[in-house]
Amino acid sequence: MLDLKNIYKTFNTGTINEKHALNGLNLHLDPGDFVTVIGGNGAGKSTMLNAISGVWPIDSGAIVINGADVTALPEYKRAAYLGRVFQDPMLGTAAQMEIQENLALALRRGKKRTLRWGITGEEREKYHELLKTLDLGLEDRLTTKVGLLSGGQRQALTLLMATLTKPALLLLDEHTAALDPKTAAKVLEISDRIIEEEKLTALMVTHNMRDAIAHGNRLIMLKDGRIILDIGGAEKKSLTVEDLLAKFASVAGEDLDNDRMLLN
Repeated sequence: MLDLKNIYKTFNTGTINEKHALNGLNLHLDPGDFVTVIGGNGAGKSTMLNAISGVWPIDSGAIVINGADVTALPEYKRAAYLGRVFQDPMLGTAAQMEIQENLALALRRGKKRTLRWGITGEEREKYHELLKTLDLGLEDRLTTKVGLLSGGQRQALTLLMATLTKPALLLLDEHTAALDPKTAAKVLEISDRIIEEEKLTALMVTHNMRDAIAHGNRLIMLKDGRIILDIGGAEKKSLTVEDLLAKFASVAGEDLDNDRMLLN
């Protein structure tokens, strides 16, 4: 479902701020893989998601999604393959538009626009039933402006929008980091349910080692723009935070020095 082949990306080349963000990154995801991604600041986590999304061109390598080489495609053309939820609940939705209008836009992602009526009665019923599954009371607020929702409600809505038209790949970019612990747990619960029910292939970036261990069928750790740990199967199921720290120290030759990850 996803192949990243020898990906390189350097920012500010030839300047004092030159940064080698991705260094020969290779990653393969089978259909149905739910992979959590962890690593310190500057490890290349969000850079990897931006490369997949086409936010900017990579220096070299190839990106293949669902059998299609998308390396040269601009961001808007990759929208047909991808769903993405960002860390900031304000991103991913149009604040001044109604809940039903946001869902209508998501339903048409990657499709040609027409001059037909924007939302049909059949669509409203569909949105009502889908929102009911979130258990947040949004099904009776279809005409509410999205900007009036709480951060957790907005992230849950964004998750629904990102998967309304089944994407080849779902990207979750620290999508619970800006939420309080209770709300974050609710959004993660919704994420797990949608991924399982829709049999989606997903990449979830997180700074929380416990979340990385508890969710998904596979865990990868990045350092200096490349994967240094790739853990799945029975090994992941029995993994603890202490195990993960020990594995990092063994592979990297140093202890993990990242307050955000350790405090989480």
